[in-house]
Amino acid sequence: MKTLFAAGLLALTGLAQAQMSPLGLWRSIDDATGQAKAEISIKDNGKGGLSGKVERSLQSPSPEPMCTLCTDDRKGQPKIGMEIIRDAKKAGADAVWEGGTILDPENGKTYKLKLTPLEDGKKLQVRGYIGPFFRTQVWQRVQ
Repeated sequence: MKTLFAAGLLALTGLAQAQMSPLGLWRSIDDATGQAKAEISIKDNGKGGLSGKVERSLQSPSPEPMCTLCTDDRKGQPKIGMEIIRDAKKAGADAVWEGGTILDPENGKTYKLKLTPLEDGKKLQVRGYIGPFFRTQVWQRVQ
């Protein structure tokens, strides 16, 4: 009986920790308008970090918007399917991921990145930094 209880408790703990991870599908919310903009899929990149790509746009007026303002290898590429999060890594024992970058395809700027799951993993605080300046969005997990 004790073994069964311990196994059940361990399974619940693992489930809670999985939810406190940035892995999954997220709906990005524009910090200026409060409107949903896109769905972003965050996955393990196989190199000890995370990557995230745009799965679909929720606002785009054109069917295949391009990243005309990007300045790196993503310049002129379609925003749908574009990798916007690169190489975020777990920061210690906390549920915080940082050290990578995030691209804002609307302005072509790349920011240092910090991801923090909130509300038991139902939301994700996404903070981008350039020097002392930062911008924060809170994304919602897509169930």
